[in-house]
Amino acid sequence: MDLNEFIMTNEKPIRLGFFVGTLAIMALWEIIAPRRALTASKAIRWLNNLGLVFLNSFIIRWLFPAAAIGVAGFASSHGWGLLNYYEVPYLIAVVVAVIALDFVIYLQHVLVHAVPILWRLHRVHHADPDIDVTTGARFHTFEIIISMLIKFATIVVLGPPVVAVIIFEVLLNAMAMFNHSNVRFPKKLDTVLRFFVVTPDMHRIHHSVEDDEANSNFGFNLSWWDRLFGTYREQPRDGHLGMTIGIHKFNKPAEVSWIHGILSLPFKGKISNYAINRRQWDGDEEK
Repeated sequence: MDLNEFIMTNEKPIRLGFFVGTLAIMALWEIIAPRRALTASKAIRWLNNLGLVFLNSFIIRWLFPAAAIGVAGFASSHGWGLLNYYEVPYLIAVVVAVIALDFVIYLQHVLVHAVPILWRLHRVHHADPDIDVTTGARFHTFEIIISMLIKFATIVVLGPPVVAVIIFEVLLNAMAMFNHSNVRFPKKLDTVLRFFVVTPDMHRIHHSVEDDEANSNFGFNLSWWDRLFGTYREQPRDGHLGMTIGIHKFNKPAEVSWIHGILSLPFKGKISNYAINRRQWDGDEEK
């Protein structure tokens, strides 16, 4: 059994193992050294956030049984994609593919803030009244489906090695849970790390109720993109302990913490101006 075959056969346990392991480590870290005091019930949020994760996983596996790994294998076997067409050396192809896929995720994240109908889906992620390890996996089902389709299209065009896709998937999931975690991090280490990857303090700013802060620090894994494209913000104006997490006007527990409210959130209110260009997210235009 070669490496590609091994990965395609064991993709589910590999991803599940990293998911559970990262979740456990970050959850323990949050208990030992929390960054902020929580404002909502952790038990309720965890039950519903993780419930949404399991629902999304079931639906995605039902709709796309081959997942991204299967698409990468199919593209490779048919010679599809730039990295297959130009016969790029394997190790270089893996590195380039992981970086390119991360860049696409950055662009996608900017897009879901810029286009009103996509923002309606993405605000499920931002409406969490606190930010912790479970927030990193809290996305509306429809947004997950759209994200998968974008990922499939990218894989077909790029032609990444199968191993690059599994590395990217594992890194993305693990880093999303890491940088959403409510953990206290040494300032000097944070300063160094955020030159390369997105840290919890860097990404927390993105979950501020203030629009200019929420429309910054879009990266999930590599921090380079925010610096290159001018979306980087170093600190929130009110500090990490003083800033407010969430979205203005969306603060009722039944609306933002319970799964029935979470799933119905995109369908509330009317579509208004481009979310990324608005001066305020006061919610009045949307409700």
